[in-house]
Amino acid sequence: ALPRCIPVLSRSSPQFTAKQLEKLSKKAEKDSKAEQAKVKKALQQKNVECARVYAENAIRKKNEGLNWLRMASRVDAVASKVQTAVTMKGVTKNMAQVTKALDKALSSMDLQKVSAVMDKFEQQVQNLDVHTSVMEDSMSSATTLSTPQEQVDSLIVQIAEENGLEIMDQLSQLPEGASAVGESSVRSQEDQLSRRLVLSRF
Repeated sequence: ALPRCIPVLSRSSPQFTAKQLEKLSKKAEKDSKAEQAKVKKALQQKNVECARVYAENAIRKKNEGLNWLRMASRVDAVASKVQTAVTMKGVTKNMAQVTKALDKALSSMDLQKVSAVMDKFEQQVQNLDVHTSVMEDSMSSATTLSTPQEQVDSLIVQIAEENGLEIMDQLSQLPEGASAVGESSVRSQEDQLSRRLVLSRF
């Protein structure tokens, strides 16, 4: 048997939840790349309209991945605080109930439900006099179905340029080279979240 001081990674533990959210983030990122491949194929076939649809899907999946990563970081941060609370005072009955609710919300694959339970979770942590830092509006774009047109246009231009596709006459209405800023911004945001998630575990 494991010593009591070593936490067990059960399905209802926040550590387990964070790992599951990370997996969802990676899956969304994989889906985004698959949609980008479809954009390339559509552009090769000079089908700009289909390329736009695939670009929208790619960006939406990219944002979805970032949202899951934000939530994973949020859960992981709280998990560290909870472990401190366990060591100092023990877990209350209310905390145990919220933990079960978190597991149930994760099973539903619903970001809003997970976020709502996390609000309760963080309140319980505060009740244990543990101060947590929560990212503002981290899930604000989690359920949006619309994608900014400029992001779609930028992605199409980027993929066309990367693959040397000679269809720029069809894309004359798009901002030339506009992809650089948008892409670097997304990558920077993702890198910061990944570093934060890693650092929170030490």
